Amino acid sequence: MRLNFVWHFHQPIYHLPDSKVYLLPWVNYHATRNYWQMLKIVEETEFACTINLVPCLLEQLLDYAQGRAVDPVLESLHKEPEKLSQEETDRLRRFFPQFHQETRLAGLQRRVLEHFFSPLARPEEKSRDELLNLRKNILTGLLPYFQKLQSSRLLELTVTPYYHPLLPLLADLDQARPEAPDLPSFAHPEDATWHLDRAREYFSQVLGLAPAGLWPSEGALSQVACGLIARSGYQFAMTDEHLLWKSLDHRPDPALLYQPYDCEGLKLFFRDRELSDLIGFEYHRWPAERAVDDFFRKLEKRAAVVPEDAICSIILDGENPWGAYKDNGIDFLRSLFEKIKASGTFQPVLPGDYLKTHQPAKSLELVSGTWMSSFFKWVGHPEKVQAWMRLARQREQSGFSEYLAVAEGSDWFWWAGETEEKEFDLLFSSYLEKAASREK
Repeated sequence: MRLNFVWHFHQPIYHLPDSKVYLLPWVNYHATRNYWQMLKIVEETEFACTINLVPCLLEQLLDYAQGRAVDPVLESLHKEPEKLSQEETDRLRRFFPQFHQETRLAGLQRRVLEHFFSPLARPEEKSRDELLNLRKNILTGLLPYFQKLQSSRLLELTVTPYYHPLLPLLADLDQARPEAPDLPSFAHPEDATWHLDRAREYFSQVLGLAPAGLWPSEGALSQVACGLIARSGYQFAMTDEHLLWKSLDHRPDPALLYQPYDCEGLKLFFRDRELSDLIGFEYHRWPAERAVDDFFRKLEKRAAVVPEDAICSIILDGENPWGAYKDNGIDFLRSLFEKIKASGTFQPVLPGDYLKTHQPAKSLELVSGTWMSSFFKWVGHPEKVQAWMRLARQREQSGFSEYLAVAEGSDWFWWAGETEEKEFDLLFSSYLEKAASREK
């Protein structure tokens, strides 16, 4: 059985319009702790997999790599600890509450700085200056690292629409009306096409290749969205298996799941939800060896009922799960990759390579949805509906702009009504206000 592992790397825009002051530190943090670690493990184990990169993340990685980002947290890590202000120490404790009880300024700064790095980097053995230099080297080398592993065929690089919007809802927000009857009218497939085209252009610009594949933001797809994706030049896309079962009106069946389908000329892979979510949300509670054994048994059970060349897609977040794992997930990932490679039963495969010899045998009329099945997470709260109303009103008044495109990102709707972090509403509101300042 072929295994298609896909790791999704994403952070939304964290700086205000026309500014490079970063309100949140997570691009910088994930770059040195998680993105570099994932590439290092792929290289060391020679385990072929796919990494999906969101263009607005790439844009921000370059801000840090090229010294444009102004990040108050990073500035606090560069300061002599005795010169840290109360505001700076409060900020460090807020973003890294696990170190809240550290009363010494030098101790707080040191623990936060070490936490910015994967254990693979052995941060505890390095001085502050060595760690700050390492951070810079990792950031400047990160995009070339992606390119190197892609060139050696250890990686396939795929992309997401530019600012991570929900394509089906940009094309027609009525898709989500059964879950939120008070949603406004919003139907701008041309906006969805802009995000798709701009993503390919930017990806080609910074990485030197046009991506064949797409992980649509939040796995959100519809029949209309598939047509838009295909017309923008993508060959394949990926989403969750629940959309397949709704579209086929069929109970789950590995023989049906582990094959590509055609929708509007776009090839589709559907992820195995159980296997993906076990890694994303469950196995961090288990000892690494027992988790890997359990995963392997589930793979063997599936392989026994499908053709040898069937493809199982395991798709999940590639940055956030590891913080819950012991040693940032290193032992689990290494053991998993090495056991799969040694099995003789399972073969890691890149989806683009698989499609060269396995074209879809069936076409689908696709029921719309997301990796969570429905759109409820992005519409099912009064504040989420209000955010859509604000976006729709601004789109009607001022037309489309890149400022408005940022506000179309899914993250603002995900967090609306669910977080006390003021930065998310501030960023969303700021981009809407900037869009309003343009003449229609």
